[in-house]
Amino acid sequence: MRQAQGRRRLLPRDPLNVGDMTSEDSRITALEELAAHQGRVIEELSGELSEQWKVIEQMRKKLDRLTERLLDLEEAALEAPAITRPPHY
Repeated sequence: MRQAQGRRRLLPRDPLNVGDMTSEDSRITALEELAAHQGRVIEELSGELSEQWKVIEQMRKKLDRLTERLLDLEEAALEAPAITRPPHY
């Protein structure tokens, strides 16, 4: 999401609207360009997905460490001696 701002459009507006191009070669060329563009977009998305999984794994590890620490603190709090009146009361 950090790169979502200012990102260009991933797909052209109408990739097969070739205007006055009526020949099969022009249409095939437009389809080849579209396929190449989509291949590049898939690679970009794959890279982004890979980065997001790295972040998720880091967050999972942090969460596990924090959970362990919290459990340790809870155990220590339960083991604390009871508060009693000092002998001079």
